[in-house]
Amino acid sequence: MGFNKTSALAIVLGATLLAGCTTSSLESLSEGIKSTPKFGDSDPVDIEGGSPRNYAVHGVDVAKYQNTIDWPRARTAGVSFAFIKATEGGDLLDDRFAQNWAAAKRAQIPRGAYHFYYFCTPAATQARWFIQNVPKEKNALPPVLDMEWNHLSPTCKKRPPRETVLSEMRIFLSMIERHYGKRPIIYTTPDFYRQNIAGAMTRYQMWLRGVKKHPSIIYPNRRWVFWQYSGTGRANGFDGDVDLNVFHGSKSAWREWLKKNAS
Repeated sequence: MGFNKTSALAIVLGATLLAGCTTSSLESLSEGIKSTPKFGDSDPVDIEGGSPRNYAVHGVDVAKYQNTIDWPRARTAGVSFAFIKATEGGDLLDDRFAQNWAAAKRAQIPRGAYHFYYFCTPAATQARWFIQNVPKEKNALPPVLDMEWNHLSPTCKKRPPRETVLSEMRIFLSMIERHYGKRPIIYTTPDFYRQNIAGAMTRYQMWLRGVKKHPSIIYPNRRWVFWQYSGTGRANGFDGDVDLNVFHGSKSAWREWLKKNAS
Protein backbone atom coordinates (compact mmCIF):
# COMPACT_ATOMS: atom_id res chain seq x y z
CA MET A 1 0.00 0.00 0.00
CA GLY A 2 1.42 3.36 -0.92
CA PHE A 3 4.16 4.55 -3.27
CA ASN A 4 5.01 1.17 -4.82
CA LYS A 5 1.54 -0.23 -4.52
CA THR A 6 0.42 -2.59 -7.28
CA SER A 7 -2.79 -3.56 -5.63
CA ALA A 8 -6.25 -2.37 -4.64
CA LEU A 9 -8.37 -3.54 -1.65
CA ALA A 10 -11.28 -6.02 -2.32
CA ILE A 11 -14.71 -5.12 -0.93
CA VAL A 12 -17.71 -7.20 0.30
CA LEU A 13 -21.19 -6.38 -1.02
CA GLY A 14 -23.47 -4.27 1.04
CA ALA A 15 -23.65 -1.42 3.55
CA THR A 16 -23.66 1.76 1.56
CA LEU A 17 -23.06 5.27 2.72
CA LEU A 18 -24.35 7.88 0.34
CA ALA A 19 -25.14 11.34 1.57
CA GLY A 20 -28.50 11.22 3.24
CA CYS A 21 -28.53 7.47 3.94
CA THR A 22 -30.84 6.60 6.82
CA THR A 23 -30.26 3.98 9.51
CA SER A 24 -32.93 1.76 8.00
CA SER A 25 -31.39 1.98 4.53
CA LEU A 26 -27.96 1.10 5.93
CA GLU A 27 -29.38 -1.95 7.67
CA SER A 28 -31.20 -3.03 4.53
CA LEU A 29 -28.11 -2.71 2.34
CA SER A 30 -25.89 -4.42 4.91
CA GLU A 31 -28.10 -7.49 4.85
CA GLY A 32 -26.81 -8.14 1.33
CA ILE A 33 -23.22 -8.71 2.44
CA LYS A 34 -21.95 -12.12 1.45
CA SER A 35 -20.50 -14.14 4.34
CA THR A 36 -17.36 -15.27 2.50
CA PRO A 37 -16.75 -13.68 -0.93
CA LYS A 38 -14.96 -15.91 -3.42
CA PHE A 39 -12.01 -13.66 -4.17
CA GLY A 40 -8.98 -15.21 -5.80
CA ASP A 41 -5.25 -14.70 -5.32
CA SER A 42 -2.36 -14.78 -7.79
CA ASP A 43 -0.01 -15.95 -5.01
CA PRO A 44 -2.10 -17.69 -2.35
CA VAL A 45 -0.72 -18.22 1.17
CA ASP A 46 -1.92 -20.30 4.10
CA ILE A 47 -2.06 -17.63 6.78
CA GLU A 48 -0.86 -18.69 10.20
CA GLY A 49 -3.13 -18.07 13.16
CA GLY A 50 -6.49 -17.58 11.47
CA SER A 51 -8.02 -17.30 8.03
CA PRO A 52 -9.56 -14.10 6.65
CA ARG A 53 -12.42 -16.33 5.49
CA ASN A 54 -13.57 -16.32 9.11
CA TYR A 55 -14.65 -12.68 8.67
CA ALA A 56 -17.87 -11.62 6.99
CA VAL A 57 -17.00 -8.15 5.66
CA HIS A 58 -14.24 -7.74 3.09
CA GLY A 59 -12.87 -4.72 1.22
CA VAL A 60 -10.09 -3.22 -0.93
CA ASP A 61 -7.69 -0.28 -1.10
CA VAL A 62 -6.88 1.22 -4.48
CA ALA A 63 -4.59 3.69 -6.22
CA LYS A 64 -3.76 4.73 -9.77
CA TYR A 65 -1.97 1.42 -10.32
CA GLN A 66 -5.33 -0.33 -10.61
CA ASN A 67 -6.11 1.74 -13.71
CA THR A 68 -9.84 1.91 -14.49
CA ILE A 69 -11.95 0.04 -11.94
CA ASP A 70 -15.41 -1.31 -12.68
CA TRP A 71 -16.93 -0.33 -9.33
CA PRO A 72 -20.46 -1.69 -9.92
CA ARG A 73 -18.96 -5.03 -10.89
CA ALA A 74 -16.71 -4.97 -7.83
CA ARG A 75 -19.70 -4.35 -5.59
CA THR A 76 -21.61 -7.20 -7.19
CA ALA A 77 -18.57 -9.44 -6.65
CA GLY A 78 -18.72 -8.82 -2.91
CA VAL A 79 -17.01 -5.51 -2.21
CA SER A 80 -18.23 -3.79 1.01
CA PHE A 81 -15.73 -0.96 1.48
CA ALA A 82 -12.81 0.74 -0.23
CA PHE A 83 -9.96 2.94 0.88
CA ILE A 84 -8.77 5.12 -2.00
CA LYS A 85 -5.35 6.72 -2.26
CA ALA A 86 -5.67 10.48 -2.36
CA THR A 87 -2.35 12.13 -1.60
CA GLU A 88 1.32 11.55 -0.87
CA GLY A 89 3.71 14.01 0.74
CA GLY A 90 2.90 17.66 0.23
CA ASP A 91 2.45 17.86 -3.53
CA LEU A 92 1.37 14.52 -5.01
CA LEU A 93 -2.27 13.82 -5.86
CA ASP A 94 -3.10 10.33 -7.07
CA ASP A 95 -4.00 10.55 -10.76
CA ARG A 96 -7.20 8.55 -10.32
CA PHE A 97 -8.37 9.76 -6.92
CA ALA A 98 -11.19 11.98 -8.16
CA GLN A 99 -12.39 9.31 -10.59
CA ASN A 100 -12.32 6.53 -7.98
CA TRP A 101 -13.86 8.72 -5.28
CA ALA A 102 -16.85 9.59 -7.45
CA ALA A 103 -17.27 6.17 -9.07
CA ALA A 104 -17.19 4.24 -5.79
CA LYS A 105 -19.88 6.53 -4.41
CA ARG A 106 -22.05 6.02 -7.49
CA ALA A 107 -21.66 2.27 -7.01
CA GLN A 108 -22.87 2.70 -3.40
CA ILE A 109 -19.65 1.42 -1.86
CA PRO A 110 -18.61 3.02 1.44
CA ARG A 111 -15.22 4.60 0.83
CA GLY A 112 -12.56 6.63 2.55
CA ALA A 113 -9.37 8.39 1.45
CA TYR A 114 -5.82 7.67 2.57
CA HIS A 115 -2.59 9.67 2.65
CA PHE A 116 0.81 8.05 2.12
CA TYR A 117 3.28 9.73 4.47
CA TYR A 118 6.52 11.19 3.08
CA PHE A 119 9.37 11.59 5.56
CA CYS A 120 11.01 14.56 3.83
CA THR A 121 8.03 16.96 4.16
CA PRO A 122 6.66 18.44 7.42
CA ALA A 123 3.50 16.79 8.74
CA ALA A 124 1.53 20.05 8.76
CA THR A 125 2.28 20.61 5.07
CA GLN A 126 1.08 17.11 4.27
CA ALA A 127 -2.11 17.53 6.29
CA ARG A 128 -2.94 20.78 4.49
CA TRP A 129 -2.37 19.05 1.13
CA PHE A 130 -4.73 16.22 2.07
CA ILE A 131 -7.39 18.69 3.24
CA GLN A 132 -7.01 20.66 0.01
CA ASN A 133 -7.70 17.60 -2.13
CA VAL A 134 -10.10 15.35 -0.20
CA PRO A 135 -13.75 16.45 0.06
CA LYS A 136 -15.32 16.75 3.49
CA GLU A 137 -18.28 14.39 3.24
CA LYS A 138 -20.43 13.35 6.16
CA ASN A 139 -20.85 9.74 5.06
CA ALA A 140 -17.28 9.02 4.01
CA LEU A 141 -15.24 6.53 6.02
CA PRO A 142 -12.68 8.10 8.37
CA PRO A 143 -9.50 9.34 6.65
CA VAL A 144 -6.43 7.11 6.88
CA LEU A 145 -2.78 7.91 7.54
CA ASP A 146 -0.57 5.31 5.83
CA MET A 147 2.69 4.93 7.79
CA GLU A 148 5.37 2.63 6.38
CA TRP A 149 9.00 2.78 5.38
CA ASN A 150 9.39 3.34 1.64
CA HIS A 151 12.76 1.98 0.58
CA LEU A 152 11.83 2.41 -3.09
CA SER A 153 11.37 6.18 -2.92
CA PRO A 154 13.72 7.86 -5.42
CA THR A 155 13.68 11.15 -3.49
CA CYS A 156 13.49 10.41 0.25
CA LYS A 157 15.45 7.74 2.13
CA LYS A 158 15.06 9.29 5.59
CA ARG A 159 14.09 7.13 8.56
CA PRO A 160 13.56 9.49 11.48
CA PRO A 161 13.80 8.24 15.08
CA ARG A 162 10.67 6.96 16.80
CA GLU A 163 10.18 10.17 18.79
CA THR A 164 10.15 12.27 15.63
CA VAL A 165 7.84 9.87 13.81
CA LEU A 166 5.29 9.91 16.63
CA SER A 167 5.45 13.69 16.97
CA GLU A 168 4.84 14.20 13.25
CA MET A 169 2.05 11.65 13.22
CA ARG A 170 0.27 13.49 16.02
CA ILE A 171 0.48 16.76 14.11
CA PHE A 172 -1.00 15.25 10.96
CA LEU A 173 -3.69 13.28 12.77
CA SER A 174 -4.85 16.17 14.94
CA MET A 175 -5.14 18.53 11.94
CA ILE A 176 -7.10 15.97 9.95
CA GLU A 177 -9.42 15.17 12.85
CA ARG A 178 -10.19 18.83 13.46
CA HIS A 179 -11.05 19.41 9.79
CA TYR A 180 -13.13 16.31 9.06
CA GLY A 181 -14.64 15.83 12.50
CA LYS A 182 -13.68 12.15 12.48
CA ARG A 183 -10.80 10.45 14.25
CA PRO A 184 -8.47 9.08 11.53
CA ILE A 185 -7.39 5.47 11.15
CA ILE A 186 -3.71 4.48 11.10
CA TYR A 187 -2.51 1.95 8.52
CA THR A 188 0.88 0.36 9.08
CA THR A 189 3.16 -2.60 8.37
CA PRO A 190 4.86 -5.05 10.77
CA ASP A 191 8.35 -3.55 10.70
CA PHE A 192 7.17 0.05 10.94
CA TYR A 193 4.82 -0.83 13.78
CA ARG A 194 7.53 -2.57 15.80
CA GLN A 195 9.99 0.29 15.39
CA ASN A 196 7.64 3.24 15.85
CA ILE A 197 4.05 2.62 16.93
CA ALA A 198 4.05 -0.33 19.36
CA GLY A 199 2.82 0.91 22.73
CA ALA A 200 1.74 4.28 21.33
CA MET A 201 -1.18 5.85 19.43
CA THR A 202 -3.68 3.80 21.42
CA ARG A 203 -6.55 6.27 20.89
CA TYR A 204 -6.60 5.53 17.16
CA GLN A 205 -8.20 2.66 15.29
CA MET A 206 -5.68 0.49 13.45
CA TRP A 207 -5.58 -1.03 9.98
CA LEU A 208 -2.81 -3.63 10.01
CA ARG A 209 -0.98 -5.46 7.25
CA GLY A 210 -0.23 -9.16 7.63
CA VAL A 211 -0.06 -11.36 4.55
CA LYS A 212 1.48 -14.44 6.17
CA LYS A 213 0.25 -14.34 9.77
CA HIS A 214 -2.87 -13.21 11.59
CA PRO A 215 -2.60 -9.77 13.27
CA SER A 216 -2.86 -11.39 16.70
CA ILE A 217 0.55 -12.96 16.05
CA ILE A 218 2.29 -10.02 14.37
CA TYR A 219 0.80 -7.28 16.55
CA PRO A 220 0.28 -8.95 19.96
CA ASN A 221 -2.25 -7.28 22.25
CA ARG A 222 -3.07 -4.60 19.67
CA ARG A 223 -6.70 -4.02 18.82
CA TRP A 224 -7.45 -3.62 15.13
CA VAL A 225 -10.41 -2.72 12.94
CA PHE A 226 -9.13 -3.61 9.45
CA TRP A 227 -6.67 -6.29 8.36
CA GLN A 228 -4.92 -6.22 4.99
CA TYR A 229 -4.35 -9.91 4.35
CA SER A 230 -3.22 -10.00 0.71
CA GLY A 231 -1.42 -7.81 -1.77
CA THR A 232 -1.99 -10.23 -4.63
CA GLY A 233 -5.74 -10.69 -4.54
CA ARG A 234 -8.01 -11.05 -7.55
CA ALA A 235 -11.58 -9.82 -7.75
CA ASN A 236 -14.10 -8.98 -10.43
CA GLY A 237 -13.90 -5.34 -11.41
CA PHE A 238 -10.09 -5.19 -11.17
CA ASP A 239 -7.78 -6.03 -14.06
CA GLY A 240 -4.79 -7.11 -11.95
CA ASP A 241 -3.77 -7.77 -8.37
CA VAL A 242 -5.68 -6.03 -5.60
CA ASP A 243 -5.07 -5.66 -1.84
CA LEU A 244 -7.68 -7.62 0.09
CA ASN A 245 -8.89 -6.63 3.54
CA VAL A 246 -11.40 -7.61 6.21
CA PHE A 247 -13.31 -5.74 8.86
CA HIS A 248 -12.83 -7.12 12.38
CA GLY A 249 -16.37 -8.10 13.21
CA SER A 250 -19.69 -9.51 12.10
CA LYS A 251 -22.14 -7.98 9.62
CA SER A 252 -24.12 -6.45 12.47
CA ALA A 253 -20.91 -5.06 14.00
CA TRP A 254 -20.09 -3.54 10.61
CA ARG A 255 -23.46 -1.79 10.50
CA GLU A 256 -22.85 -0.38 13.95
CA TRP A 257 -19.32 0.71 13.05
CA LEU A 258 -20.61 2.53 9.99
CA LYS A 259 -23.26 4.37 12.00
CA LYS A 260 -20.64 5.45 14.54
CA ASN A 261 -17.76 6.29 12.20
CA ALA A 262 -19.25 7.20 8.84
CA SER A 263 -22.44 9.11 9.41
